[in-house]
Amino acid sequence: FHYSPLSSTMPPQTFLTFFFFLLLSCNTITSLTSSSSQNDDTFDFVRPLNPKLLGLNKKQKLSHLRFYWHDIMNGKNPTSIMVVPPTLNSTTFFGSVHMIDNPLTLGPELSSKLVGKAQGFYASASQEEIAFLNGMNFVFIEGKYNGSSITILGRNPIYDKVREMPVVGGSGVFRFARGYAQDTTYSLDPKTFDAVVEYNVYVFHY
Repeated sequence: FHYSPLSSTMPPQTFLTFFFFLLLSCNTITSLTSSSSQNDDTFDFVRPLNPKLLGLNKKQKLSHLRFYWHDIMNGKNPTSIMVVPPTLNSTTFFGSVHMIDNPLTLGPELSSKLVGKAQGFYASASQEEIAFLNGMNFVFIEGKYNGSSITILGRNPIYDKVREMPVVGGSGVFRFARGYAQDTTYSLDPKTFDAVVEYNVYVFHY
């Protein structure tokens, strides 16, 4: 095998033509490889899916849930704990944050049948009135709803007679949930601030 330099056997114009053709080919291959890689990455990250694979070929149901939410701030076993205090001299408790693990019962009495827990937080988010940002999961333990949850996130001005917050999702029986919750104060102890709140939740789910 005898090697001879390309430049010694080709006229200069032919050599330049070959060089530019080689450069163009390399760019095309790189572009195709990059495009293919991007398509593969995109497919791995997001891809269309048949809803029937997740059991979404059924008709949506509209359910109404009614229960009572107990916010217990005192006693031996409080279910609502302040984790961030309010700002100084705030009449609306602005900036305060409570973490909760509140019982959900069938009736307004704490001794009534337990159907779940409200787990999450409420935070005072207004300087003009007592209005909370509520973010919580209603985690149910009753019957076929055991282990399923509904997630609420919204504004709760507690002195309004009826407040409304959106349902932003759910799990288990309530996957793909959407709807709204209305809450009304049933009782409020002015000394301890312990409260019982009636919740009516209207939710679409499969």
